[in-house]
Formats: sequence, C-alpha cells, structure tokens
Amino acid sequence: MFRRIIAPLLFLAFAWFIISNHDARVIIAGIAIFLIGMHYMEDGFKLFSGGLLESILENFTSTTPRAIGTGFMATAVVQSSSLVSVIVISFLSAELIGLTQAIGVVFGSNIGTTTTAWLVSSLGLKIKIAHYALPMLIFGVILQFSNRASNKGLGSILIGLGFIFLGIDYMKEGFETLKQGLDLAEYAMEGYAGVFVYILFGAVATVVIQSSSATMAIIITALASGQIDYINALSLAIGANIGTTVTAVLGSLASNRNGKRLAVAHFIFNISTGLFAIIFIYQLRDLVELLAPFLDIADDDAMKLALFHTIFNVIGLLLVSPFIRQLVAFLETLFVVREEGRGKSKYLTYEVMEIPAAALAALHKETIHLYDNCLLYTSPSPRD
Repeated sequence: MFRRIIAPLLFLAFAWFIISNHDARVIIAGIAIFLIGMHYMEDGFKLFSGGLLESILENFTSTTPRAIGTGFMATAVVQSSSLVSVIVISFLSAELIGLTQAIGVVFGSNIGTTTTAWLVSSLGLKIKIAHYALPMLIFGVILQFSNRASNKGLGSILIGLGFIFLGIDYMKEGFETLKQGLDLAEYAMEGYAGVFVYILFGAVATVVIQSSSATMAIIITALASGQIDYINALSLAIGANIGTTVTAVLGSLASNRNGKRLAVAHFIFNISTGLFAIIFIYQLRDLVELLAPFLDIADDDAMKLALFHTIFNVIGLLLVSPFIRQLVAFLETLFVVREEGRGKSKYLTYEVMEIPAAALAALHKETIHLYDNCLLYTSPSPRD
C-alpha cells in the first residue's frame, strides 16, 4: 500500500516543492551533488590505492593507539568513514584483525570525519572553489578512459572532489539567496530547549541524507550565510554525530555478527560522546572561544564550529577508549551463534567479498575449514 500509493505521492509532492521553490532547489541540488562526489571519491580510492589502504589497515592496527591513529589518518585522507568501515568489517569477518583493533579503527575514523568540517569551513567558504571544480571534472573524465585501474581511480577521485566543490558552492549560493527572502535565524531558540530541538533536527537530517559529512557541510554553509544561530549550529553538529549511529545500525542489519558488534560499539561511542557534548555544550562553547584567538579564528563562526566538532569528538574518544577491553568483552556476548549449520560458510560473507584482500584471505581460511569438515565427516566412527 505504502509503496504503491503513498511513496509516489510523497515523491510528486517533493518534486513540486523543488520545482516551485528556487532557493530550496539550489540547496537540495548542492546536497545531491555533494553526495555524488562522496560516492565517486569512495570508489576512486578503492581503485587508486590498489590495496594500499587495506594493507595499512591490516598492518598498522597491532595496538589500540595505532588502530585509532590509522583510522583517523585513513578517514582524513579518503574523506569517507563508510569506506573505512566497509574495509574494517570485511577484515573483521575474515579474521584478519580482531574486534579490539576494529573498534580502535572505527573510533579513530570518527575523529577523522571532523576534517571535513575543517575543509568546508576553510577552503569551501574562503575561496571560489567552483573555479577549481571544473578542471577537476575535466581531467577526471579524461583519466576514466585509461586502461590502468590506478588512473581510473585517480580520475574518480578528481571527479568526486569536483562534485564536492560544486556541491558546497551550490549550497552556499542557495543559503545566501534564501537569506534575502527568509531569515531562519529569527527562529533561533535559546536555552536547552533550543539545544534539544536542533539536536533532533541534526540527527534526522543525517539519517535522511545518510552522510554526517554532508550534514556538516549544510550546517557550516548555513551558519556562514547567517541562516542559523551559532549555538544552534553547535547543537546541529551534535545531532549529526548522533544521527550517524542510526545509519550504522541500519547498515549492520544485513551484516554478520561481527558487523553488528562493530555497529553497537559505534552506537555506544557516539551516544556517549553526544551526551557529554549536550551536558557541557556551553562549557565547550566557552573552551572554543578561549582557544579560537590562538588559531586566529576568533571572528570566524564556521571555523569555530569545526573546532567545536573536533574537540567534543576527541574528548569522547578520551572518555571511551580506556574501556575498550570491557566493551569488547561485552560485545562478544552479543549475537552469539550457538551452532553453525552444516555446509554453511564460516568466513565467506557478503561483507568480505567487498574487499579483494579480505576475500582472498577468507577463501584461504574457508578452504581449510572445508578440509577440516571433510576429515571430520569422512573419518571412521568408533563403532566401525
């Protein structure tokens, strides 16, 4: 009933809203272009790295601090926590890394996502990045005709960056135009009532868009154009962090038990960080104001928002990371399979097949597992 009647009606209503409202059309188009750019960058790094990213995640996660640092660096470079998460889940399913290391990488990846806010608030709003987008798109398309996978990957990265720059420019233009006809800052709410309302908005936006990076780009461009109040922007950033937990949980529903455990760890981390940021939001705001002059961003609300986003994520990491061992012990009690069905693969899963290196390792282990089962079932019984 919903798919046949209500869903098409909602789609038509959304289409009419976009067609009839120029400002909304520009902003939504910017969001769509930004998301396309993220998708291209994710696919591009898969091809361009040639297994390098997978090797780094496998070889530089021996200790929890190294795993956290690797997760941060990998996400900061590829600008995609979802790509890092896919690789981590694949390696975890193939038992190339343990649950402790996987959690460390995911925690570090969460900090790595804050670099998007810095890029948008510094480059995206300070220069006319649309001028750089077109050459990137041109050279990206040219590289797509290459026969080498690395060149195609580089082309996809350039196309992704070009689309991301264009998306930011469209969003900035849309909010600046919207400012002339409608000032959303008039509806700013003071006190904790406003904090909770805007946290809810940020969480819902992230669930709908399925990208905290895109949500942060929207928040920063809206703040820079004066469409939202500074304290409300801080609340939206907290909401975006909380909203990613829903995305992670939904993405893990079709995953194996290790993927579900990792999603629970991500949920605990983000909820704990979010609660801390909600309780101490005004104290964190004052800390940002104290640190801003040293970074020469005292008069730049967009950059201060990026600093706030980084600070509360780092504090969340410092609060949760000492309890990783206890968290792992708790997670291993979840989603326990009592007995595997006969003939069911142990290592080969859909998550593993996403990454070639993990797939090869899983295939090797699955072959040994199959051989052990054959010996078990073909060995003579004691009665014989």
